[in-house]
Amino acid sequence: MKALFNTLLVALTLTAASFNTVQAGPNKPKKAAAFQTGIHTTAEGKLQVAVQKETTSAVVVRLLNANGEEVFAQQIGKRQEAVRLRMDVSNLPDGVYQVAISNGVETTTKEVTLTTKQIEAAPRLVAVN
Repeated sequence: MKALFNTLLVALTLTAASFNTVQAGPNKPKKAAAFQTGIHTTAEGKLQVAVQKETTSAVVVRLLNANGEEVFAQQIGKRQEAVRLRMDVSNLPDGVYQVAISNGVETTTKEVTLTTKQIEAAPRLVAVN
């Protein structure tokens, strides 16, 4: 009898806890979209950003320079689930940049360093006939 009472007490507690988390009132904020990201460079030297998200709210992708100034920004709409962005960074000066992806509540930031590859001089060729 005691085991049955403990089981019912645990079940009632779990039910009450789940009811409290499911119930939403007018003062509670909307749930922000959870998202996953992937950032890599292409063979052409472009920056590719992949975002996979829920369809509960919008997400914004920004590229910021070292001064925190916005160089690129694109909003991913509420109904979009997967987006692949390709940024041409060839005209940007060398330096450290940040890719910031935000849903309004949570922000993921990745650092990107742009450097220009120096052209190496051809080694000297000496031939004897």
